[in-house]
Amino acid sequence: MQATSYTYDPVTRCGSVLLDDGTPVEFDAAAFDAGGLLLLRPGQRVRIEGTGEGAALRISLVTLQTF
Repeated sequence: MQATSYTYDPVTRCGSVLLDDGTPVEFDAAAFDAGGLLLLRPGQRVRIEGTGEGAALRISLVTLQTF
């Protein structure tokens, strides 16, 4: 699934993304680390994996969207 990076704290490695319908979903450091990223900027398109849907989505992986 695709989303847009919304917030990111480099100290805690936690942040949030906006789903394409505008729903904000938070992710934790484990999800960030699973994607192998070093930095995330607001506005970047990302690929996320997780369980649940909408506001109940729990993100398990955040990585950059590549075309």
